[in-house]
Amino acid sequence: GHVMVFGPLVSWMIGALENAAVVGGISALGAGLRSIGIPKTSIVDYENALKASKFLVIAHGTTDEVAKAKSILETSGATKVNTHETQLPTN
Repeated sequence: GHVMVFGPLVSWMIGALENAAVVGGISALGAGLRSIGIPKTSIVDYENALKASKFLVIAHGTTDEVAKAKSILETSGATKVNTHETQLPTN
């Protein structure tokens, strides 16, 4: 499958992937997602979707920006749209 990551999430995910090991059945991608606060149960769903050649789009923004992105994805025919509220590192 395909993964699209936008904005500051890119650097956090790359950093996590560089130091990641497959632990507890989570791939390097899963470790990267976990490092940005995605719940493990969602990670399993996302990895399965990617294995089924679906897209995973990850975006970060303010509450209003996330709501707008979610609305656009839903009206554009996205199969599933989830949001996760996390505290990301500021470095």
